[in-house]
Amino acid sequence: MKKEANSPVKVNSVSELHQMLGLPKPLHPLISLVDNTKMVVNKDQLNHSFLFNFYKISYKKTLKGNIGYGQGYYDFDEGGMVFTAPNQLISIIGDDTEYEGFSLLVHPDFIRNYPLGKNIKSYGFFSYEANEALHLSDKEKTIVLGILENIQNEINGTIDDFSQEVMISFIEVLLNYSNRFYKRQFITRKAVNHDLLAQMEEILDDYFTKYETLKSGLLTVEYLADRLHVSPRYLSDMLRSLTGQNAQQHIHEKLIEKAKEYLSTSNLSVAEVAYHLGFEHPQSFNKVFKKKTNVTPLEFRTSFN
Repeated sequence: MKKEANSPVKVNSVSELHQMLGLPKPLHPLISLVDNTKMVVNKDQLNHSFLFNFYKISYKKTLKGNIGYGQGYYDFDEGGMVFTAPNQLISIIGDDTEYEGFSLLVHPDFIRNYPLGKNIKSYGFFSYEANEALHLSDKEKTIVLGILENIQNEINGTIDDFSQEVMISFIEVLLNYSNRFYKRQFITRKAVNHDLLAQMEEILDDYFTKYETLKSGLLTVEYLADRLHVSPRYLSDMLRSLTGQNAQQHIHEKLIEKAKEYLSTSNLSVAEVAYHLGFEHPQSFNKVFKKKTNVTPLEFRTSFN
C-alpha cells in the first residue's frame, strides 16, 4: 500500500537514518555523531515529516530554512541546540534547509540498562517546542563541542568493556550542562519571560471572568500553553524560574482565588461553585480546595458568617 504524501516517515534505527541521509554505515548501531555538512541527500525524495525512534541532540551553527515540530516553526540563523525524543514529529520546511553542526543520535536501547535510561525523561527540554531552542554563548558552545568531540573519539576508538559506560557518562554531562544553560537562558531573557507571565495572567483572568469554565471545563496547562504559543513543559519551567511555581500551581492558585470569591460573595451552593469553576464533581473541588487551604469550602464559607 502506498504511503500518503503527507504521512510522516518512521525511522526505526540509527543505521536507517544514515542510509536515508547518504551517510556511511554507523560505527556503532545504537549511537552516532553526524556531521551535518556531510549529508548527501536529494530532499525531493524525502517526506517532509519524520518520526525517529531514537533521541536526537543537535547543535546547529547556522541554518537556512526552517525546522519545526508539529505546527511550530523556528528560524535558527543564530544557532543553538535542539533536543528531540523518540516519536516526536520533526519537519523540514523549504528546499534549501542546510546547516553546519552536529547531530548526536542515541537509540533508547543504548541507555536502557543504565540509570540514564529512566532519568533522561526528567530533562524537560526534550519536550520543548522548536521556538524554545537553547541559544549558546561562545563559552557554552566550546563546552558542548568539547563533549561531542569526546563522544566522537569513543565512537571512533576500539570498542571495549568501558566504551558504553564512558559514552553514557559524556551524554549525561552534555544533558546536565544543557540543563544549566537553559536555566541561564531563563534568567537572561527575563524581560521576554515577564511579558509572557503578564499575558498568562490576562488569559487566566479572562478564563474565569468570562465563564469559559462553563463551556470548556477545568483550565488545563495544555490550554494555557497553546494560548501562549509555547510547550507545556517550557511554560512550567519558565514559570518555576520566575516565580517558584509551575503552570499547574499557577492555575490552582487562580482557581482557589476565584473559589474564595464565589464562596464569600455569592449565594451559590458549594456544588454550583464547583460547576462554575469547571469541576464535573463537587468532591474533586472539595479535595483541591482543602489541599490548598486546609479547610473545606463549606468551612471557609462558614467563617464569614
